[in-house]
Amino acid sequence: MTNSLDQIQAPIALEMVEFEKKFRQSMQSRQLLLDKIMGYIIKRKGKQIRPMFVFFTAKICGGDPLPEATFRGAALIELLHTATLVHDDVVDESNYRRGFFSINALWKNKIAVLVGDYLLSKGLLLSLENDDYELLKIVSNAVRELSEGELLQIEKARRLDITEDVYFDIIRQKTASLIASCCAVGASSAGADRETVERARLFGEKVGMAFQIKDDLFDYGTAEIGKPVGIDIKEKKMTLPLIYALQQADWLTKRRVIFNVKNNDGRRDRVQQVIEFVKQSGGLDYAIAVMERYRDEALAVLRTFPESASRTSLEQLINYTIERNH
Repeated sequence: MTNSLDQIQAPIALEMVEFEKKFRQSMQSRQLLLDKIMGYIIKRKGKQIRPMFVFFTAKICGGDPLPEATFRGAALIELLHTATLVHDDVVDESNYRRGFFSINALWKNKIAVLVGDYLLSKGLLLSLENDDYELLKIVSNAVRELSEGELLQIEKARRLDITEDVYFDIIRQKTASLIASCCAVGASSAGADRETVERARLFGEKVGMAFQIKDDLFDYGTAEIGKPVGIDIKEKKMTLPLIYALQQADWLTKRRVIFNVKNNDGRRDRVQQVIEFVKQSGGLDYAIAVMERYRDEALAVLRTFPESASRTSLEQLINYTIERNH
C-alpha cells in the first residue's frame, strides 16, 4: 500500500508552506491583468511533486536546513514548467488542464502566449538576480530537451514509425528531463559536487522514465484518471504498449492496426479495437515490466546516498508515482 502524499511530504512540510509563499512572490506583477492570471495559475496548482523532488534531493545531499538557493531552484523549475504548459495548451488547442479552464480558453491565445513568455522571463530573472547560473544552466537544458522531445514526437506521429529506441528518446526528453533537472537542482543548490549532482540527475531521469510509462498505461485503463482512455491513440501517439504489440504482430495485422490508428477520427470503435489488440498482444505486461525495471534502477541509484528520512520519503514518492491511479 502506498503512503499518501501528505505522509510522504512530512519531512519537508514546513518547507513546502514556505515555498508556496516564495513562489507567489516570484509570480507577482504590477500589471493588473497579469496579476489576475498569476492568481488563477497558483489556485489550480497540482500535487507539487516537482518541488518535492527538489527539496528531498537537496536534503539527501546535505542541504539541511534548506538554503535559499534551493527554494529559488524549485521556483525556477515551476515558473519555466508552467510557461511550457501554458504554451502547450495553445499548441494543442486545449481548453482544460487538470479539470480547470486553460489560460487560452479564458483569455485567448495571444494573452496565453504572452503569459508564458512572462513566466519564462520571471524564471530567468530570478536566477540571474541571484547569480544562480548553475541552476539556470540545468533547467534551461531541460526546457531545450523538452522542446526537442515534443518536436520529435510530432515528426514521428506523422509517419507512425516509432521504434522502442525512439520512444525512449522522446520520453527521456519530454518527461524524464524535467524530473532529472529537479533532482540535479536540489543537489546543486545544496552545494554538492559534480559527481553527486550527476548521480542525482540520473536518479531523477530513471524516475521520470518510469513515471511516463505509467502515464502511457493509463491510456489502456478503465478508470477515468485525469485523461480519458484512448486519448493517445486518438492523437496518433505511439506509446510503449502499442509499439511492443506491433513488433509482435504479423504484417497484415500490423497494417490493419496502423490503419485504425491513422484513420480513427476519434471513432470509439476503432480506438477500442486498437486497445483490445494491445491487451491481447501482451503490450501492457511488457510496458509494466519496463516501468518496474526503471523504478528498480532509480531505487538502486537512490540507495547510494546516505540513509535519512528524506531518502525514505523519496523511495515512497517513487512508489507513489508508479502505483498512483490518476
